[in-house]
Amino acid sequence: MFDVVIVGGGPVGACAGALLARGTAGVAGLAVALLEPRAPQLLSASPGPPDVRVVALSRASERVLTRAGAWARLCGPRLSPYERMRIWHESAAPLSESVLVFDAADVGEPNLGYIVENRLLQGALLEAFAKSGGHIEPAPFTSVEIGDECVRIGTPHGNLTARLVVGADGARSALRQAVGLTAETAAYGQTAIVATVATTRPHEATAWQRFMSDGTLAFLPLADGTSSIVWSADDEVASRLVSAEAADFAQSLDRASDLALGSTRLVSERVSFPLSRLAAQRYVAQRVALIGDAAHVVHPLAGQGVNLGLLDAATLAQLVAGAAAAREDPGALGVLRAYERWRKSEVAAMATAIDLFDRLLAHGRGPLARLAQRALTWVNRSQELRRVFIYRALGMSGELPAAARRP
Repeated sequence: MFDVVIVGGGPVGACAGALLARGTAGVAGLAVALLEPRAPQLLSASPGPPDVRVVALSRASERVLTRAGAWARLCGPRLSPYERMRIWHESAAPLSESVLVFDAADVGEPNLGYIVENRLLQGALLEAFAKSGGHIEPAPFTSVEIGDECVRIGTPHGNLTARLVVGADGARSALRQAVGLTAETAAYGQTAIVATVATTRPHEATAWQRFMSDGTLAFLPLADGTSSIVWSADDEVASRLVSAEAADFAQSLDRASDLALGSTRLVSERVSFPLSRLAAQRYVAQRVALIGDAAHVVHPLAGQGVNLGLLDAATLAQLVAGAAAAREDPGALGVLRAYERWRKSEVAAMATAIDLFDRLLAHGRGPLARLAQRALTWVNRSQELRRVFIYRALGMSGELPAAARRP
């Protein structure tokens, strides 16, 4: 019997598993199994081109990954720190005084975060989990049976028994549906297009983001000098972009970026996916907890999806490990509700702020939208306001779990 079984071995599930299996000073690790039928090979062992899917990791996430034993496995030539962010509305020029600039130097930090390939992050966390004594079950989830004392998780290879099951299996979480936890969803009417591009101007270790009337475009700096783009465009626009020839797509990208990094050239395939917001009405049930996309999905324009999920993982691991150390039942509903209260309010605040940015800056019209556009300039002129936003981007504000706090 395991203490915890985690359904889903993506970055968030693997992080929760590594934290629980490692334990902390004075607290022994728990017996943890993780269901993941498609574990990736570590990209660090392959000199190939960057993975198309990347994530932006905050300082808080860096600390959580360090505690999980995965950060040292990520450090290397493929990890790309970024020192600045430049954010502007299409009504302004990309190098004008109307551009909102966040600089790590303004808060005495070496950088604002890191761009890392998704599969590299997942592989490092799975490796850390296995090194900590965690058990990886290469099988999909098929069923769940919740009892008073334990929960039984079904797989094609047999059943696993635990005191707690954690759903980290994404927005279409099979576990969430199996236990009857409901979620509110709303389509944005937008499609995200991700790809790797070469640019004629250097990215300057800077993340560039432009808000337009039909979507948001971001350039994320990669270690080899190329950039990963995340283009959240209205569905009709995105459909044309995805089907366009590579040269035509690059021309559209040049217009959308206002040549902030010069002309562009595709160096990877294009991957696209529809954008929706998701909010589980409850994050927990008896002996069940949801983390990451299984509990919430936010718009990618702020790059906070994985960061929110890693904070979920760290918070749940802290409370569950603390309960086990106190000889309490780690799957007790009281323990899980404490996790839900902690994280649900934090996630809701971030999701609301992100939606406001999307509605007012990317799609807004009228007086309120124009006011929001001018606010970028006002924030840029105030060092104190810039610091507030930078600390939020670094994940250094709000109620943080111990693993995410400054050592």
